[in-house]
Amino acid sequence: MSTIAVNILEPTAADDAGLVEQLTGLVNDVYAAAETGLWREGVARTSPSELVTFIRAGQIAVATRHAELAGAVRIHDVAEDTGEFGMLVATPEQRGTGVGGELVAFAEQRSRERGLRAMQLELLVPRGWRHPDKEFLKAWYTRLGYRQVGTRSIDETHPHLAPLLAIPCDVDVYEKHLE
Repeated sequence: MSTIAVNILEPTAADDAGLVEQLTGLVNDVYAAAETGLWREGVARTSPSELVTFIRAGQIAVATRHAELAGAVRIHDVAEDTGEFGMLVATPEQRGTGVGGELVAFAEQRSRERGLRAMQLELLVPRGWRHPDKEFLKAWYTRLGYRQVGTRSIDETHPHLAPLLAIPCDVDVYEKHLE
């Protein structure tokens, strides 16, 4: 496999409607598959306008291989000393090729260089049963050095999303100390 390049999108990339649509479709398609059964029919994970906001804020990193989009991640601060990554996705043809790991490593390194002490992520999980994709992600994040530091109610963390869920869910918070 060839080298994966990861870079933060320039704010002006928000003006590229084709790129915004491509990223929006990728995030929504990946999350529709990975979160089957958790959301009400027709709910999308993100929108073009939300992605434009994140791109303009310098929060979207993309991975490319052979100059083709391979994946993306959102990186932002959640506290003075803590960064967070989310909306982690790889294109279907790039899954299992290291793209996700490269995107996480990039997010961690970027936060480390900025002097942050920790990186965290949130994982939406159903209450009362184990979702196979979420169990896979829990194991993968653990292998990357993340440890669960708490569970929060979706009603508290993201009250605007709670009505969109098809079933009761919580948010597991994972954290990794950056050295």
